[in-house]
Amino acid sequence: MSNLDYLKSEHHEFLDAAAEAMADDRLQGILGQLNDSFSQRNRDAWNAFPGSDQAREQARAIKDETLAELDKHLETLERSVMEGGGTVHWAADGEEACDAVLKIARSANAQRVVKSKSMTSEEIHLNQALETAGIETVETDLGEYILQVAGHRPSHIVAPAVHLSATDVASVLSTVSETPLANNRKELTAFARRKLRQSFAAADIGITGVNFAIAETGSIVLISNEGNARLTTSLPRIHIAIMGMEKVIPRLQDLPYFLKVLARAATGQKQSVYASIVTGARRAEEIDGPEEFHLIILDNGRSRILQGPLRESLFCIRCGACLNACPIYRNVGGHAYGGVYAGPIGAVITPLYDGLSENHHLPHASSLCGACQAACPVKIAIPDLLIKLREQLHQEPGQLGFFETAAYRFWARALRSPFAYRIGTWLATRTLGRWKRRSGWLQRLPGKLHGWTQKRDFPAPAPNRFRDWWKHEGRNEP
Repeated sequence: MSNLDYLKSEHHEFLDAAAEAMADDRLQGILGQLNDSFSQRNRDAWNAFPGSDQAREQARAIKDETLAELDKHLETLERSVMEGGGTVHWAADGEEACDAVLKIARSANAQRVVKSKSMTSEEIHLNQALETAGIETVETDLGEYILQVAGHRPSHIVAPAVHLSATDVASVLSTVSETPLANNRKELTAFARRKLRQSFAAADIGITGVNFAIAETGSIVLISNEGNARLTTSLPRIHIAIMGMEKVIPRLQDLPYFLKVLARAATGQKQSVYASIVTGARRAEEIDGPEEFHLIILDNGRSRILQGPLRESLFCIRCGACLNACPIYRNVGGHAYGGVYAGPIGAVITPLYDGLSENHHLPHASSLCGACQAACPVKIAIPDLLIKLREQLHQEPGQLGFFETAAYRFWARALRSPFAYRIGTWLATRTLGRWKRRSGWLQRLPGKLHGWTQKRDFPAPAPNRFRDWWKHEGRNEP
């Protein structure tokens, strides 16, 4: 299997996929460059923004207040969209969302679709549904287009093709070029632009995601650094926007707080190149824009999350900042996570959307260092959410083996009994503690605990218990 081919496969075991990624020298070099560029730009952008903390707190408060009355704001959004001449479709899951798109396409006898970047459409596997129905579908974001040609899944929320080098991109795009393309970024971009403009001109339907939906006006907001989103919404005669139900914000005046923090968190920019506010279909006096506008509001488990202890995960604005900051992502990349969403936030929402038992490794795919929470523009407590998922995971039948169950029960009983705790610590210092005197480290732990020492040594227990030290020395010290 080649370096590029393995990225097409679906990884369901995080540990196996992570080991494969760490053994890929090419990928490791790319991730190293990504970390140096993205992370530094993120830090510089926040440092240059004097009111960053207040803006982040306000954005978080708006998300919190909106989710508290989400049903009301969604009803307002539906009413506003319909007043603007648009149509709203409600989808309980990905299948219903895809069916809604296909129904619109069939009623319009559409044969060609162009799409701007949308993680929600990736979540519901829309491209596969369209292609199965015989509808030609073209991704128009440069990164997404490269991935579509290569047959890869996105590896980053903001930079989906970040796992590919310029040489890889030249190799991929040469498969759809009449002549081989050189490893030259300007030449590769110019080739993609020529190909994609033909698709824009021929498309019947343009499909976008939604960064934010403004309830009071019925507008959708699209944030991008390429002009493809504007072409997708203005050239085809039908525009379909697909949004997760948590993307709504109440008022237009709330939007600037998110515009201030999103670009800084995502790419380190003060502002993205394009911030488009689209309200309904083309008016009679307008010369461009779609004849029809459809908004699909997707649940797909979000209403269930809203009622549970991991509600805060719905604050996410899909900026990718937590990926840039995470030491795990920065070593294994995005494909190791196995789902559409990678990194720390992916380790939270993938089990919530796709099932916890099916993604049992992801809640543990974190060092809980807190870098993700510090980087998040709306201050999501991702480490706390991961701990709650781990708790839920351990409560599911079959997730803990006999050894782990017995060990946790023994440990819990020992902590509840002073006598048992004293005996246990005494035995530890008389056995493992003796190794401490020789080397200070344990090179191999027994049984399943060996996982701790496969890549690093484990500190041995102290040769003396704290209670013994306190009894003979501690209480006499000033």
